[in-house]
Amino acid sequence: MTKKRINKFIAEAGVCSRRNAEKYVTSGQIEINGKIIKDLSYVVSNQDIVKLNGIILKSESKKYILLNKPKNFITTMNDEKNRKTVMSLVKNSCNERIYPVGRLDKDTTGLLLFTNNGEIAKKLLHPKSNIKKIYHIILNNNLKLNDLNKIKNGIKLNDGIIKVDKVSYVDGLSKNQIGIEIHSGKNRIVRRIFEYLNYKVLKLDRVFFAGLTKNKLKRGTWRPLTQKEIDILHII
Repeated sequence: MTKKRINKFIAEAGVCSRRNAEKYVTSGQIEINGKIIKDLSYVVSNQDIVKLNGIILKSESKKYILLNKPKNFITTMNDEKNRKTVMSLVKNSCNERIYPVGRLDKDTTGLLLFTNNGEIAKKLLHPKSNIKKIYHIILNNNLKLNDLNKIKNGIKLNDGIIKVDKVSYVDGLSKNQIGIEIHSGKNRIVRRIFEYLNYKVLKLDRVFFAGLTKNKLKRGTWRPLTQKEIDILHII
């Protein structure tokens, strides 16, 4: 018999986060087996009938969808300005309500993971997890060797010194095509590194994220993760 804390059960039903689930409980909106439950320590079994404002909740199966994001889509659940969002690209991927793990800005392409597993998403986004990300960058001009070495040694930006894990020219291509491996999750960090050195980023493509690769995944399309890939996410 599977048992879960009440806030975890509600969150896994796809209703909200664990924190918001606690508010539903303490405000008396949760009913279990016909009784209002306000105790956050309550443990739910798979035989219990849980209702939120009269609607039965069911714990969802976990889904993991990988998208190769195209340009000109913003990473948000919905947009007041009616701009194109990444959610429109994965709307037919599953029946469960999934969320993007982190974000890629409008002009950035590449790997974006979606899931309804809040625990995995939180772990992947936490700085202590040191999640590996690799980007392919195309600049407006060839990157000078001196500037390449500056990036290797660390760049001091307004919010601190940024050190990448690896940076190099892409083999066999012109010197304006760069590969960067980085763990930092700071906002627009890759673009800001090159802007600091007076380069314009023409293309920014995330080709690797948390052990996941595009692996023949065409731009604008998605695929479910394999069980092996899911297992890797759990042990990161």
